Amino acid sequence: MPEGAGQPYRLILSDMQTKNTLTWVASLSLLAAPAWAAQPVPVSSAASPAKPGASATSSQPALTLAARPMPRATTPAAETFELQQLLELAQTTNKGVEAAQANVDAATAAITTARAYPNPQVEVMYGRLHGKEAGVPSGNAPSYAFVQKFDYPNQRSLRERMAGRGLEATAAQRQTFRAELASRVKTAYFQVLRRETELAAAREDLNLMRQIQERAKVRVDVGEAPRYELIKADTELLAAQKTLQTAELRVAQAKNSLRQQVGGSMPADFALQGSLSNTPAVPDLAVLRDTLQANNAELAQRRSELERAQLGVDYQRSLRWPEVAVRAVTDRQPDNNVNQIGLVMTIPLWDRRSGPVGEATAQATQARTALEAREFELTQELSNAYQQYEITQAQVTALESGIVREAESALGVAEAAYRFGERGILDYLDAQRVLRNARNELITAQYELQVAAIQIEKLMSATPGAPTGAAPSMPVSPNLN
Repeated sequence: MPEGAGQPYRLILSDMQTKNTLTWVASLSLLAAPAWAAQPVPVSSAASPAKPGASATSSQPALTLAARPMPRATTPAAETFELQQLLELAQTTNKGVEAAQANVDAATAAITTARAYPNPQVEVMYGRLHGKEAGVPSGNAPSYAFVQKFDYPNQRSLRERMAGRGLEATAAQRQTFRAELASRVKTAYFQVLRRETELAAAREDLNLMRQIQERAKVRVDVGEAPRYELIKADTELLAAQKTLQTAELRVAQAKNSLRQQVGGSMPADFALQGSLSNTPAVPDLAVLRDTLQANNAELAQRRSELERAQLGVDYQRSLRWPEVAVRAVTDRQPDNNVNQIGLVMTIPLWDRRSGPVGEATAQATQARTALEAREFELTQELSNAYQQYEITQAQVTALESGIVREAESALGVAEAAYRFGERGILDYLDAQRVLRNARNELITAQYELQVAAIQIEKLMSATPGAPTGAAPSMPVSPNLN
């Protein structure tokens, strides 16, 4: 054979070995994928596959519905809950609510204690009288005494008013806990909706990547595209499978967190009704500040504690007055009886209650300072939450009205160009990745908008689902779409 005659055969053999090696690597990658990667995708979320060379007008782009509100991934469950049901269930079954109610019951009993009258004291003394002189009889000589302490009217009134302010502070503390519980339940609820929406998007991405991988395989088999397109499609398919698995785990984690906040009475298997796009309408910042001063339970608690501390100063000063008690005594002697009645008075000569009065004054100053500091902090928190609400609302509007739709249009153009062979698979995958990122940003922005509204509602001490005494929740605005 002439020199160089075997060169074509060596090139063909080398090309065949390279193709076999790449095919083996791609096959090994697909075999290494977990078994969950092959789970079916709902037909409603699937895009119809397009064959190479098909007309661009004969089928819609693969992700035409991606710019619309994403459906949530739901599974058959024993029971379905709405947000209001979860709030009511949490307010009635959460153990923290029972503990807060127990504190209110204790403060109510403290009022009864403050109203109680001092108990009387009874003394019984027994003895014998022995006469040492003639004519003095001997015999038993018991003695009985009765002592009743009296309260000054202003002292009794101060004690009762202090107990009443304590009850108000405890009730406000219970209201604060209920508002925080409602905030945690709502945050966990929307976290589940967010994760379920991300799961539905991950399933749709996986379905699309399967179509892209099948299309790339056909193009490679017929020789219209190089083999690296199939390898790239296989890699993206594995990444989509991993994203789906992560989304499933996050859904389970979010549901466990929601069940933890609601209480043990919530079943382990459940589903939710609702949407991330329904956001409460928030009033103007000036109105919210006035509502904060009037309705915030923590501020009401601190005001009651300040009034109680100020009453404590007056009460300690009133204890400087002499204590008065009535004492009645009767002595039974063998030959006569002696009856006496009089007053027992404690004179504040050495102890003028300077220490307790100073302590009460310092506690009142501390309570006033804490109230002023907390008012400033809550006002700043409200301003920050309102600004965050405006920022996230602008992000949601921009993503819904422009960015996601533009990314969808770009994907449609890239798909048509790839179908006709004008662009490679990298351009197609890049357009699909841009749309996926924009859609995920929209889901995150919708969730953060809900969290900002929940934070504002928490500062208003609104507790939807509370049995009694709850501030009304903010109205729900129509869909932002």
